[in-house]
Amino acid sequence: MTIFLGIISASMLIIISFFHFYWAYGGTYGLDSVIPTKENTDKIIRPKPLITSFVAVILLCVGLVYLDAFFHGNLIPIENNVKKYLLLTFSSVFILRSIGEFNYVGFFKRIKNTKFARKDSQYFSPLCLFLGLSGILLLVIEN
Repeated sequence: MTIFLGIISASMLIIISFFHFYWAYGGTYGLDSVIPTKENTDKIIRPKPLITSFVAVILLCVGLVYLDAFFHGNLIPIENNVKKYLLLTFSSVFILRSIGEFNYVGFFKRIKNTKFARKDSQYFSPLCLFLGLSGILLLVIEN
């Protein structure tokens, strides 16, 4: 089970990180589906390339933390307690992201008829819930 949780979760996070790098440096594939919009298609946020690159780096680091949990703490040279807190924090953030902010993002969003909202309900929120729960399971299995 740890193979599935660790490798799959880390792989997904690293792939998502690469997409963020791609978008930060001018790529447009899929970009119209990943930014929340109002019902009139106005974007809620307009992330700058620097912020998108920062998110990409964070996602890459989170992927490495998940991978480290799979390898039982032998990948990243920091104290195991710190890694456990990081994994718990990241898992919590993913679960909170899946719940959402009750307007545009998450399972409990009000705006549901936009392209982003449909993708969020089908893919993004379930993925975040999976990543959050898999991180917690990796913590439990590791102990």
